[in-house]
Amino acid sequence: MLALTGALVLSTAAARADSLVVNGTTRTFMARVPDKRPAPLVIVLHGKTQRGADMVTRTSWPLIARRDDFAVVFPDGLNQAWADSRPDERRAANPPPKGTDDVAFITQLVGKFVADGIADPKRVYVTGISNGGAMAMTLACERADLFAAAASVVMNLTAESAKACKPSRPIPMLLMNGTVDPLIPYDGGRGSSYFAVDGFWSTTQTLQFWRRLDGCESKDAATTDLADRNPADQSTVTRIESNCPQGRDVVLYRVNGGGHRMPGNFPDANYPKLAAALLGPQNGDIDGADTIWAFFARFP
Repeated sequence: MLALTGALVLSTAAARADSLVVNGTTRTFMARVPDKRPAPLVIVLHGKTQRGADMVTRTSWPLIARRDDFAVVFPDGLNQAWADSRPDERRAANPPPKGTDDVAFITQLVGKFVADGIADPKRVYVTGISNGGAMAMTLACERADLFAAAASVVMNLTAESAKACKPSRPIPMLLMNGTVDPLIPYDGGRGSSYFAVDGFWSTTQTLQFWRRLDGCESKDAATTDLADRNPADQSTVTRIESNCPQGRDVVLYRVNGGGHRMPGNFPDANYPKLAAALLGPQNGDIDGADTIWAFFARFP
């Protein structure tokens, strides 16, 4: 577990704002650039109603990037949302503007960091939370050639996004979902929140989908209950592994009793009590970003 003393100050100082123009629209992002180049590059996608800056201050990604000296980029979605492959009726709150092409945005962003000599094109990864998790899966589906691995936090597929998913090659995938998520229900359908929408697959269906794409066996290869390091957080974590061909790993971190939250010890909202009431418990047994990076670092 990372030491978090002074973390917010270090995190903010580590990332700088920048922009590029995509199809005539200025797109903004924050980035932490490493000393050694070319380096691995991680694209971190925020949830709906958030910005890239929220991922800087509310997750440990900047600290991990500084510790292991890799590049990390925090893009901003238009209208604080991402144009993933779901139809609008499967989205809560306001969608991005009509015609938004976030696949083009992230593709151009990766291309910039590779062309500038910052990113190793063989070690580019994408992850996101909630709407950002849906966008990470969309990118894995549409531009698997760009990414060595992908990870999605608190998100499941829908029938529409699964149908649209035709990756050019198998891609390692990590899922991290809470069993009491009120927005993206673990068992599928519609969540218990007033703001939830219907039509989500279950986490089990989503896991099986990625197993099929990657040529894995359908049954669980190993199930491990991780140490309950924070008994006060009302949740625990179980790691569910898959039996896959080499280099095509699919893994699920099931947060038992976890809500619509990124696991870790960073406050992920300005009003923690309100967040707990609306989104459910935040697990503190693992650090979500550190866990995802450990997965990414194994590929290619």
